[in-house]
Amino acid sequence: MRGLSSPIEAEVKARLDARLDADARSPLAVALSGGGDSLALTLMAARWAKAHSRPLLVLTVDHGLQPDSAAWTQACARVADRIGARFRGLTWTDPRPSGGLPAAARAARHRLLAQAAREAGARIILLGHTLDDIAEARAMRAAGSTTPSPREWAPSPAWPEGLDVFLLRPLLGIRREALREWLRARGETWIEDPANTNLRFARSRARAALAEPGGADPEACAPGTDPPPLADLALQVVARPFGLQIARQALREADPAAARRFVAAACLSAAGGVRPPRGGALDRLVERLAGPEAVRATLAGALVLSDAGGVTFGRTAGEMRRQGVEDLWLPAGGDGIFDGRFRIETTSPARIRPLEGRLSRLSTADRAALSSVPPALRGGLPGVETGRQFHLAGTPDSGVRVRPLARSRLLAACGVATDEATAAALSLESSG
Repeated sequence: MRGLSSPIEAEVKARLDARLDADARSPLAVALSGGGDSLALTLMAARWAKAHSRPLLVLTVDHGLQPDSAAWTQACARVADRIGARFRGLTWTDPRPSGGLPAAARAARHRLLAQAAREAGARIILLGHTLDDIAEARAMRAAGSTTPSPREWAPSPAWPEGLDVFLLRPLLGIRREALREWLRARGETWIEDPANTNLRFARSRARAALAEPGGADPEACAPGTDPPPLADLALQVVARPFGLQIARQALREADPAAARRFVAAACLSAAGGVRPPRGGALDRLVERLAGPEAVRATLAGALVLSDAGGVTFGRTAGEMRRQGVEDLWLPAGGDGIFDGRFRIETTSPARIRPLEGRLSRLSTADRAALSSVPPALRGGLPGVETGRQFHLAGTPDSGVRVRPLARSRLLAACGVATDEATAAALSLESSG
């Protein structure tokens, strides 16, 4: 990026340089709401992308919550056209929940952004969170919210839409007003969402409290540093067709806080879920795993089994039933994700179903292949129904290719991928 005209641009460039692969040719996605933060980020990202010959994809989500939202989307499209970027407008059409609207909107936004990025071949989505967002999240937690602080680099929280997609927030060390000053100096205008001042919402209340005399100073907040990675622990995990395994001693020797975060990530990854475990149930499980006794516990949809030597994280058919997992129908040449745990490719039309209740239909060879699988986890594995035939998915006779996703998801959650290049390496694990 030549001709840097401000320290802000220099800081953003440094953060982009540190995380992005300058030699990659896949699109770089940026989320643009039209507000000042995302507009400043989009303009600076466009300069970086142009300098490195990367296509830029501008994504805008219309939540349908404001009367002017369609006009805002059109304004974002004009920005994309002005900077020579491809644009895609996305619309949240799901029924609105009776409560928790901001959280539902946030989840929908992540889901739509991740899906659009993957469809375009983009692995990274840039988001415009600032130092003020860190301060607001801290104030919200102080008021009883569970809102986490935004991290500079993290896997997409959407699943399975966010498979192989990472989020980069290069503005976390910059104040919101500094970005607006940068925009004013360039004659730019931006959208002010009235929801930002609506005190019905926790974030708006936090923002208002910080603006009061004597409010907390965002400059005193940590500049969006990532939590210490769990890479050393996660890299000891062995992937199995039925889930994840790790030596129990590795958990015993780990820092207790690290072990807690690891177990939460392992349960989430092995179960293919979207809500990580928290609170007392997680604490009790980690304490039991640190002790000498055998463990059998269910948490966040995962079954955790442990003897003296190792810990297994898997998924039972009973948990799948309880959570309403549906069969996956795939056409010839189809590619889909079953139960958030398996990526499946077909050569002919197929119905992917749990093995539970159908084990007797398997061939002798298929049943032999299950001999190394803990009995409690066999029914939760995918089978393939084609006409009257039923096979264990992934065997030569099944006609499908199965790629377990748990380990690559765990490694991403535990900080093994720290930039675009290492994220690409994890992507190969889940796709090849």
